[in-house]
Amino acid sequence: MNLELGEEQTAVRQLARDFVGREITPNVVEWDRAESVDRSIVKKLGALGFLGLTIDEEYGGCGGDHLTYCLVTEELGRGDSSVRGIVSVSLGLVAKTIAAWGNEAQKRQWLPRLTAGDALGCFGLTEPGTGSDAGNLTTRAVREGDDYVVSGSKMFITNGSWADVVLLFARTNDTPGHKGVSAFLLPTDTPGLTRRTIHGKLGLRGQATAELVLDDVRVPAAAMLGPEGKGFAIAMSALAKGRMSVAAGCVGIAQAALEAAVGYAGEREQFGKPIASYQLVQELVSDISVDVSAARLLTWQVADLVDRGKDFATAASRAKLFASEAAVRAANNALQVFGGYGYIDEYPVGKLLRDARVMTLYEGTSQIQKLIIGRALTGVSAF
Repeated sequence: MNLELGEEQTAVRQLARDFVGREITPNVVEWDRAESVDRSIVKKLGALGFLGLTIDEEYGGCGGDHLTYCLVTEELGRGDSSVRGIVSVSLGLVAKTIAAWGNEAQKRQWLPRLTAGDALGCFGLTEPGTGSDAGNLTTRAVREGDDYVVSGSKMFITNGSWADVVLLFARTNDTPGHKGVSAFLLPTDTPGLTRRTIHGKLGLRGQATAELVLDDVRVPAAAMLGPEGKGFAIAMSALAKGRMSVAAGCVGIAQAALEAAVGYAGEREQFGKPIASYQLVQELVSDISVDVSAARLLTWQVADLVDRGKDFATAASRAKLFASEAAVRAANNALQVFGGYGYIDEYPVGKLLRDARVMTLYEGTSQIQKLIIGRALTGVSAF
């Protein structure tokens, strides 16, 4: 793997960094307090091609490799993880899954709108009673003629309040476990689907997170994504790549923590000199730096494997596990550098810590990642 970025990759990363500085950073505190980012950001992301990375130009995307995607995701995570989540879910979990599993009609229907930012997608897997145990979800889809009738509920759905389409997972037969699960592309304006925005979150407060309730929702059989009964495989393949995106966003959080800590340590004086001159402050900063570099390299390794068509699932779990935990450590260390000011939301590190904490939970908890890695190493399932 060549670790030197190409000219185009460097240019795209700078484009993302400039976008963050212009459109996101000035608004972060306001969005966090209001518990909502400005929805106009979606079209701006689409206009720059950030919602079409790695998607074929034939379907409205801008192509590119997965390392470039990670570079953009990192920069968005450095600016505001709530915005990063818009891209990670609508593009990373939904559009990429349609591109991989959809038929031609489904690709033509959804991909041009998703990549342009004219529509958003959300990933309807998690339920109130099934988080890590996704294979035992209870939402049901019963065949009636040319339709399926779906009833159930989904919880903690990123983009759920704003999305135009749900990549929905539901049980289509009575086969126990994951073998009975199928996937559907469900427009959110379908009668019987209601959404409730979840407020009061610890972190990612600006992100549109929702509960979805489905009450006898009719979805055409033609909206099924992939073969019947393959929904769990579709979900797991999406999440494997999604973990790369989460890892990249965590690198962004850690990088933001590093920049904030270094900047503040050079300005803040105690006992007559900058606190950067004290060895224990330098230790905090150096620990953040090591975590940033290690997490970034693990994430880039996943992108390289994906682009070369190699097996990447275990590497994605390693990257997601390390980067999410590293982001928590980095933000916590940065808050320690800031002292009491780190506890005030006028300064960035408190929000970084709150945002980092959820990264160890969603798209597979740290404990689930360890089980995946352990199973890959030993060949023995711990489930």
